[in-house]
Amino acid sequence: MNLAELGLFLQSRRARITPAEVGLPTGSRRRVPGLRRDEVAQMAGASVDYYIELERGRGAQPSVQMLAALARALRLDNDERDHLFLLAGRPVPPAHGVSAHVSPAMLALLDRLDGTPARIITDLHETLVQNRLATALLGPATAESFLSQWFTEPAVRAIYPEDDHPHHSKVMVSDLRAAVARHAPSGEAAAMVTRLRQASEEFAALWDTGDVAVRRGEHKRIVHSELGVVEVHCQNLFSEDGHQRLQFFVPVPGTQAVDQLRLLDVIGVQQFAR
Repeated sequence: MNLAELGLFLQSRRARITPAEVGLPTGSRRRVPGLRRDEVAQMAGASVDYYIELERGRGAQPSVQMLAALARALRLDNDERDHLFLLAGRPVPPAHGVSAHVSPAMLALLDRLDGTPARIITDLHETLVQNRLATALLGPATAESFLSQWFTEPAVRAIYPEDDHPHHSKVMVSDLRAAVARHAPSGEAAAMVTRLRQASEEFAALWDTGDVAVRRGEHKRIVHSELGVVEVHCQNLFSEDGHQRLQFFVPVPGTQAVDQLRLLDVIGVQQFAR
């Protein structure tokens, strides 16, 4: 671990990014050429004091999760992300999973969808990053695969009407079969299949059908605790290797979802008045 070099590297990466590049307002009284420390801390989900200590070359060794968040906040490319982890004395994480690196280009596109619920997920349905409207519509992101939770934690199914559950089960299993082919035979995707076959009879039965279909887009009904059922079109834009996808939600024309998402944009993640 080289905290002094880590601090200098963070400073240099912060100085090169303009607020506009990450979707922040550009003020006329900015005293630094790039982002402020508090802006980086906010985007990475860290306290300002903690981030300041990192730039000063002090403090505790950053966790893998914090390093991944800083790499995304600072729009690091693959080589820069690897360098960040090595300076922090952490092994470079695998290409998949919740610590997977997201390309700056995909993050830049996410920044431009501030008025639309959007997130970046893996092909195993792990949320890597999401914007404020996605959090307001879908709830906070978790470290676990939503697909895995779907077949092992019944409570997560409340996000969709019960009548839609069989459809989502079928589609997710078909999508997972396509993902397994992209992953190493002994990797996380294969391990997930093994776990779910043992944990869920429903999953095992669907897997044995052999159906495969990449989930590119579909009509969804999302149950929101305050807005009720929101009808949206869910669309996916894929990375070149297919391991990640930018997923965004737009209202179905002619439904109340147009007004519901407009209200969600105003209220955000705040509690709705009852």
